[in-house]
Amino acid sequence: MARLSIHRHFARLKDPRRRRRCRHRLLDIIVIAICAVVANCDDWQEIELFARARLDWFRRFLPLPHGAPSHDTFERVFDRIDPRAFGACFRDWVGALAACLDVRQVAIDGKALCGSARGKVGPLHVVSAWATAQHLSLAQVAVEEGSNEIPAIPRLLELLDLSGALVSIDAAGCQKTTAQTILDGGGDYVLVVKDNQPKLLAAIQEQMGAVFDGVVDDYSERQTRDRGHGREELRIYTTRPAPSGLRAEWPGLKTIGTCYHERTVRGKTSTEMRYFIGSKVAGARYYGKALRHHWRIENCCHWQLDVTFGEDASRIGKRRAAENFALLRRLALSVLKQHPGERSIKCKRLAACLDPKILEEILRIGTKPEKL
Repeated sequence: MARLSIHRHFARLKDPRRRRRCRHRLLDIIVIAICAVVANCDDWQEIELFARARLDWFRRFLPLPHGAPSHDTFERVFDRIDPRAFGACFRDWVGALAACLDVRQVAIDGKALCGSARGKVGPLHVVSAWATAQHLSLAQVAVEEGSNEIPAIPRLLELLDLSGALVSIDAAGCQKTTAQTILDGGGDYVLVVKDNQPKLLAAIQEQMGAVFDGVVDDYSERQTRDRGHGREELRIYTTRPAPSGLRAEWPGLKTIGTCYHERTVRGKTSTEMRYFIGSKVAGARYYGKALRHHWRIENCCHWQLDVTFGEDASRIGKRRAAENFALLRRLALSVLKQHPGERSIKCKRLAACLDPKILEEILRIGTKPEKL
């Protein structure tokens, strides 16, 4: 498991500073930042405080000839590091971990960092890839200013190894170019369909209407019921083979389907009908499970980033620094998710802050601290 060393995967990152003015090694700054974010630090000042408090511990595997860097140093360095290069190192590290796992489904979704907005510049928006079963952040791409998720999703997909994986995306990713990119990468897709694709939506409604009217019998159906937290939910998934007209228009399209969602809370019932397309020949059970697992990127990733890591509340306004810190959060969340302890992510972060031995246990993943 030594291949999961932070040193190994981040050592090739180019230092953006002038060498003669550097008091701290770039790799030292990165290692300290990763450790600090795992250990409950959410801004540059907290990272500096943690580094000073744990200076003797860090000196077990980092030289630190000038002591702990200041918070200004952390901010300046991370605002100069190229996010694409930093993201490449992140993907190398995650790829080494993912190689030990069997990633079957990758969920793609966007998230705005609300606190990063400054003046007339809106908040930074990033699109992330999440391994739904392994709870692992695979990659992220920032949406360009004045743009949206649509062009960013194919750029993100090109960074991933999609061989044999099912890629699930909400309506923003329901584009022919996105579908083709997934197929070219060796994966399959399930895409939610809404009003942004009116022709496709109308065709699915017509085809599935024949099922609900009892006109055809070439369909599959799956029903689930969930109770908890004061609510009751009924979901009915229905799929059927895609008609030849749609198969000719959409790359790799094999299946169309619906999800009828009925939700009852305190005696009040609401209903919703959702539509989707898929490139895999499979029934309602398969697609129903995939659609439910897609929401793990919201519940297990985005919710944790906001509630546990305070991402929405972060006031890091410089774009590069905000994007790089977002990667630090996702790396920290992935490491914490892989730790087998039964504590919550919040408690694991606090425990890592209070006890260096727990931080070692979370980070080294079978290696010695000297090989962190």
